Amino acid sequence: MRQPFGYALHGERIEDPYHWLEGSAAPDAEPDPTLDANVARWTDEQNAYARGVLDALPGRAAVNEELEELLSLAAWGTPQEAGAWLFFTRRSGNEAQPVLYVAHGQNGPPRELVNVNTLDSSGQLALAWYEPSRDGRYVAFGTYRAGDENTTCRLLETQTGEWLADEIGGRVDPVDWLDDGRQFVVRRLADAANPYSGQIALHRLGRPSADDPVLFEQYTEGPLATTWGPAPIVDARGRWLIVAYYTGTDSNDLWCYDLDDWRRSGTLARRDLIVGKAALTTGFIDGDHFYAVTTEGASNKRVVVFDLASTHPERYRELIAMRADAVIVGIAPALERLVVDYLIDAQSRIEIFDRAGRRLCNVELPAIGSASIATHDERTVAWLRFENFAEPASLHRVDLTTGRTELWRRTELAPAGDEPPLVVAQVNYRSLDGTSVPMFIVHREGVRLDGSNPTVLYGYGGFDISLTPAFLAAWRPWLVRGGVYAVANLRGGGERGADWHRAGMLERKQNVFDDFHAAAEWLIARGFTCSERLGIRGGSNGGLLTGALLTQRPALASAAIVAVPLLDMLRYEHFLMARYWVPEYGSAQNPDQLPYLMAYSPYHHVVPGTAYPAVLVTAGENDSRVHPMHARKFAAALQAATASPPGEKPVLLRVDRDVGHGPGKPLALRIRDAADELLFMAEQLRLEIR
Repeated sequence: MRQPFGYALHGERIEDPYHWLEGSAAPDAEPDPTLDANVARWTDEQNAYARGVLDALPGRAAVNEELEELLSLAAWGTPQEAGAWLFFTRRSGNEAQPVLYVAHGQNGPPRELVNVNTLDSSGQLALAWYEPSRDGRYVAFGTYRAGDENTTCRLLETQTGEWLADEIGGRVDPVDWLDDGRQFVVRRLADAANPYSGQIALHRLGRPSADDPVLFEQYTEGPLATTWGPAPIVDARGRWLIVAYYTGTDSNDLWCYDLDDWRRSGTLARRDLIVGKAALTTGFIDGDHFYAVTTEGASNKRVVVFDLASTHPERYRELIAMRADAVIVGIAPALERLVVDYLIDAQSRIEIFDRAGRRLCNVELPAIGSASIATHDERTVAWLRFENFAEPASLHRVDLTTGRTELWRRTELAPAGDEPPLVVAQVNYRSLDGTSVPMFIVHREGVRLDGSNPTVLYGYGGFDISLTPAFLAAWRPWLVRGGVYAVANLRGGGERGADWHRAGMLERKQNVFDDFHAAAEWLIARGFTCSERLGIRGGSNGGLLTGALLTQRPALASAAIVAVPLLDMLRYEHFLMARYWVPEYGSAQNPDQLPYLMAYSPYHHVVPGTAYPAVLVTAGENDSRVHPMHARKFAAALQAATASPPGEKPVLLRVDRDVGHGPGKPLALRIRDAADELLFMAEQLRLEIR
């Protein structure tokens, strides 16, 4: 029998009965050679139990067939133009991962450049990003394996496809090429095992990365040592370097460096642009000017300009004012133009301005939905990606002089036959404190508001991330059979600006859970569903969300998916890169923050004898963001505590050995995961699968 485990925090005794499931990753684990073996054996038993239940669910063959077709549809990435070349990714058929292609111009025949599927037949090698040099002669690209997101940068020559000897390791971010086509600025980790060792370096082709001059390193002490740290913004000439140093999840400092002075003197002299403000600022450099989008003095963001060559570069001027009805998502440079990406009620709108801040026109969008745009600072053409809940992604070429678009590629769905069309509605409902919260509801035409519809409610609510319309490929079999899918735009996200995000942070995190509870209650009150036919779904921070609803309102829903979740909020920061998130959640090491973390931490609110819903908890052993200990401990606690019959309301744990947080997962596993989730919900919410 395992000995009870507990610890003290600020004089309070915290019981942790499943502490042993943290394994040797626990910061206070005692040396024990059998510990990880016991965790592995327990995990194997959990996986076997989960697969036994999931594989026996009715309708798997039919759903698998549909999902294979839907998730195998040809899909293109947004193109990039460089020199005479057009670069894009495409995944088609049963390819496990997307392939990088290049073509001469828009209509040239595509040629394969990087095919990770042939480099690794297991499907575990993923292409994380690619960046062509400005003349298109070279391409830098990043790959990682088995979902660990520890990206390595390599290079190739576009014309020949030959790989260069250059290799840069350490979770490398997309690089910023200089005009000479032989140098780029790179953000990497000095130690791949230490997520708090960020550094900015200048790489030259042919030079060993160990010899690259390091321009900036993350602080090793103080509160800035464990944030996201430094991110580089550099101009193509390679004169100006701006370091955006993250001080929290909603703020960063901006420091400017003259690299020409550094080349002459060997010393980097820092000049402050924005320091010590509760504001998030980013942008691009054009010549001697830094065009920035910022929350400084503007919750919905505004565009300002800094003159980096002036004696007072910190004195910015406002170029585009904040709008009350729209949030600026980002800005992008084009020839003599500035493209501004807005979000209005969680839907995209893209507008074109001149460099004096005068609005010229809108970009024509195919419909209401989500759009993103890729521009080039020396061209008046751009590439638009668009999708919504009912239609898969399409790619369009944009004329930035008129805003008109021309279809380039579209993911084509099979003819619908006699299926009723899908209906998308956007509603606003009241949360517990009276706040109006938007929500999307998707269903097929003719749904009856009689409280009988199997309904899945999805949410996230954190880190300034907005949930916008996205094609529901994995849930289309659910929708065509009469199921309802709802997406709530909770506080903590970015749908309504920085204030909306901050309303769901730190001591205000309970607002997010209240918003989610209220969304469920609205769907029930309006006759879409009832508690017996309502399921909730979320992943990562959204897994914390569904875990909180389970433990705060266990009777509100009948089934829950808790994917790659944070659940032990008293110990989360001790694992992997989780100290990044202390500014978002708080720390149990802080006596002022422990009470509100303890008030909602899902693992600590599992109550024996409670009739919990059916629960599917998932995790990845290679997750570099959220440690699988959260999923293990929570699942074990729920299984021991629930008063629901396991045969009717099981608590399942699925831990994948060769995947991480989700990115880079091969096609076959994405199909399996989608089938698991859909069939689990169908069984519990009584959606008939034929």
